[in-house]
Amino acid sequence: MYSNCGDIDELRRIIEKKTKELSREIVRVKEVGTTSPHGIYVYDAKNDEWVLVQRDGDYFKPFMNGFYVIYFDNTKCPACRKYDKDWFPYIREEGRKLPGYCFVIILCEWFAGMCRSEAASKSFKHYDIHASPTTLLIYHKDGKDIYQEKHEGYLTRNELRIIVGDFCNRALKAERGEKVEPPRRKIEDELIVLLRKLLELGGKS
Repeated sequence: MYSNCGDIDELRRIIEKKTKELSREIVRVKEVGTTSPHGIYVYDAKNDEWVLVQRDGDYFKPFMNGFYVIYFDNTKCPACRKYDKDWFPYIREEGRKLPGYCFVIILCEWFAGMCRSEAASKSFKHYDIHASPTTLLIYHKDGKDIYQEKHEGYLTRNELRIIVGDFCNRALKAERGEKVEPPRRKIEDELIVLLRKLLELGGKS
């Protein structure tokens, strides 16, 4: 059956060559930026790298149980570049330590209309993204999205700590059927209270 050993050796060389070619095609970056290929990136916490996992095909779908934090990024978006300065350090220093969390970046040039990735373009459409940046949080369990939050606009690192860090508690609360207060409004309310106090102090002086 294996009389021609040369054929087996040649097949082995072809497989090894193809394996090397495929490994070179895997895009791994420390930070996703304006020169990165369009597509869907997933954060590899162990190696502190963003891995391009999908360019073609359908929109991004959560692939296991957990809490997904998805940053919809456009290369032509100035606010996204400002967001990057908080997003990447937050994930590197704090987010990667959160159990059960998966961080994702979906990158296009300018929303679904200007995108060199079919999967990224379809993701913008499916999740109805019309502001840049947008951070979408999804609690996915047993093949279903149980709870979602959409936060449009640039988030500071402190807002990320509150919004992302406590998302698991809000999601589990929603799963139990309890009322969940939107955290962005909560942060804005705290700022309004602080401004009122400052105005009152100014009026007394």
